[in-house]
Amino acid sequence: MTKKINRELILSGNMLKAILSLAIPVVINSFLQTMYNLTDTYWLGKLGTEELAAINLVTPVQNIVINFGTGITVAGSVLIAQYLGAKKDEEAKSMANQIFASAMIFAVVCAAACTLLTPSIVTWLGAEGETWQNGKTYLQLVILDMPFLFTVNLYAAINQAQGDAVRPMLLNLVGILINMILDPLLMVVFDMGAAGAALATVSSKLIIAVIAFVLLHSRKKDVYLDLSKLKFEKEKLKSILTIGLPTAIGGSTMQFGFLLMTRNVLKYGTQAMAAYGIGNKVNGLISLPSNGIGSAVATIVGQNVGAKQLDRADYGYRLSRKMIVIFLFIGGMILSRKPISTAIVSIFSDDREVIAMAAEFLSIMAFCVFTNGIYNTTMGLFQGSGHTEVTMLIDASRLWVFRFATLFICEYLLHMGVRSVWYSVVVSNAISAFLLWVVYKTGYWKRKRG
Repeated sequence: MTKKINRELILSGNMLKAILSLAIPVVINSFLQTMYNLTDTYWLGKLGTEELAAINLVTPVQNIVINFGTGITVAGSVLIAQYLGAKKDEEAKSMANQIFASAMIFAVVCAAACTLLTPSIVTWLGAEGETWQNGKTYLQLVILDMPFLFTVNLYAAINQAQGDAVRPMLLNLVGILINMILDPLLMVVFDMGAAGAALATVSSKLIIAVIAFVLLHSRKKDVYLDLSKLKFEKEKLKSILTIGLPTAIGGSTMQFGFLLMTRNVLKYGTQAMAAYGIGNKVNGLISLPSNGIGSAVATIVGQNVGAKQLDRADYGYRLSRKMIVIFLFIGGMILSRKPISTAIVSIFSDDREVIAMAAEFLSIMAFCVFTNGIYNTTMGLFQGSGHTEVTMLIDASRLWVFRFATLFICEYLLHMGVRSVWYSVVVSNAISAFLLWVVYKTGYWKRKRG
């Protein structure tokens, strides 16, 4: 019954209520997701720098694999939303089966391959001695959670496609609470170090994945898994590939770009690296509302495109964009004030030089953070309409073209030093947001996906 109400709200109800009912739980859920890494980082910091360095070294590898696989769940959310909007519930159920099978095959194959290749990967990253051992142990263990992670992500995707973002949020809350208990127990009490951090993450994901798997079979919902009727369908698998592959490529290339950005920052010294890390962490928290609204837009557009209500899909996008841009502009103006940005970054460091650089970085990002609102909502529009080739191109260009080009100009032509990094981030984000808006104005998102 709840899903029927949510569908009616998205297709014909109060749009503001629809946006907020989807966005707020997603924001909370995103915050809870970040707590997994924050909890590991906190306890490893208590153990020593070798363990912490090991996790920081291999986490980008894990993120590259996860981001690639996320393309499958993004495709699932979009396609299921479109089927529901078109009132093709049986097709939506069949698509859920296809998505689950595809995600599990990908997860198992990748987990097995990464486990075998981990020693070579960690060596290639340049680790030695204790850092190599800790990095290898952590990555080999934590990569085993991929089938569990994708089960939880699929549960979130299927529920969100139906307009329900609350249950996935509550499930992740259970996971983070379990992780917060297991981290100190395994890492400190049982003295398992990096291995304990990995096992805590895998164990907490396993528990909530089992819960998610059971709930995905509940026949009380419009869309549920019925694996007894699973039969691979060529057209549906083609749709998953068409929508999911661009998202996968875009997300993975972004992670590679982040690795190269880190190398560019490191040449300015460890203090600059610390300031960059602090600035990105705070920016990640600031961006949570923008990400949540973008996710809401994808669901709203997906269902309304399926129902052939393009004007309502456009209205939902424009209202969401206006709301988040105003919110971020006001919040950004406040956070960009020097005393406020300094006070915030001081929470993370006692080093004067680090605080000064991080505060400057945060001030610059906060001043331009409203462009994130344009970026995330417009990305949601193209994802919801199934045009993920646009999001892939913009995602890849944002880092590989705009960010590195700005970095080169600021660094070698304008000789701005470490500020080159700060400005490369905000300029590339602003250019990408502007280009997405230009493509939106062409009406390309309204074209039927062929």
